[in-house]
Amino acid sequence: MIIEPRMRGFICLTSQPKGCEQNVKNQIEYVKSKGAIDGAKKVLVIGASTGFGLASRITSAFGSNAATIGVFFEKGPAPGKTASPGWYNSAAFEKEAHKAGLYAKSINGDAFSNEIKQQTIELIKEDLGQVDLVIYSLASPVRTNPKTGITHRSVLKPIGSTFSNKTVDFHTGKVSEVSIEPCGGDDIENTIAVMGGEDWAMWIDALKEANLLAPGATTVAYSYIGPKVTEAVYRKGTIGRAKDHLEATAFEITKSLEEINGKAFVSVNKALVTQASSAIPVIPLYISLLYKIMKEEGIHEGCIEQIQRLYADRLFNGTEVPTDEKGRIRIDDWELRDDVQAKVAALWEEAVTENLEEIGDLEGYRKDFYNLFGFEVAGVDYQADTNEMVTIPSISE
Repeated sequence: MIIEPRMRGFICLTSQPKGCEQNVKNQIEYVKSKGAIDGAKKVLVIGASTGFGLASRITSAFGSNAATIGVFFEKGPAPGKTASPGWYNSAAFEKEAHKAGLYAKSINGDAFSNEIKQQTIELIKEDLGQVDLVIYSLASPVRTNPKTGITHRSVLKPIGSTFSNKTVDFHTGKVSEVSIEPCGGDDIENTIAVMGGEDWAMWIDALKEANLLAPGATTVAYSYIGPKVTEAVYRKGTIGRAKDHLEATAFEITKSLEEINGKAFVSVNKALVTQASSAIPVIPLYISLLYKIMKEEGIHEGCIEQIQRLYADRLFNGTEVPTDEKGRIRIDDWELRDDVQAKVAALWEEAVTENLEEIGDLEGYRKDFYNLFGFEVAGVDYQADTNEMVTIPSISE
């Protein structure tokens, strides 16, 4: 079939397997070009199919020659209907890993559930014995707590008062004013239940109990802080409370891993185009201005550049992992440089529909968004007949 992007608001309903495959290959080539990393050799990535999780799996495999198990929740294809992009990404990753002689298996299902945790435990026991790195990179708006059976839904809202600021529709380039009402009821608690550290701790507890964490094992979860302009709706809003909980959980996990000399870290990463960030008001405008400046400064990074730098310069640099005063790894350091943020703040004041194309990088934002779904990737023939029925070797459907 000829596969074209079909949009509904901020969601693309189709994905292109050849484009996703090329994206994965490009990331693999980048990691290989940067040289070997003396990192973990047996790696579990929870949330392994897109964004930072996929980049972590690629960097582990092709930077450190690691055996990887990836856990994700993706939709497979049906005749005439494409799979989700994460499905095609994972299929491409496994294909390339196996070609390189690397162990790679995947588990598709709800990572919040006890069943998927147990399935992962059995696979590690059977194939790897233990793991020495666990990456936690889940991004979901909904979580059912396996202990209580309660389903929690997260919200992105300010706390205390209405938030109003500029945003942009990245499809049309129209800059407008947006207002977000403050949270109420159990919004904060629900958001913490979905996006905080509880499930991360459950995973580590389950792995530790089964004796599947190697001595000195490390676990890393990903977070974001961001600039002043998004603070009210992000870091000081409901999501920020969840991120605070995630960061506090890192200390609790480290304490629980003392007997195996293990450690837990939160890595604070840079703002990037993701399916989630595209739906957050204010963020697309901020990212388009940020991209323009960081590209001009020669310090722009995508997911793979960020994670390769995290591994090479922070996690596996041969010395103690550098952290900030709150124990966090900061790989958002280039984004939050004073000079970069001063330029973003100045452009923010100027930004209107008429000048955004000139002062921002909306085209770069738009291209990155379509790339997430395998579209507009260089070197792919989008007019060619494409087989949507791609399988992932290690998953029996």
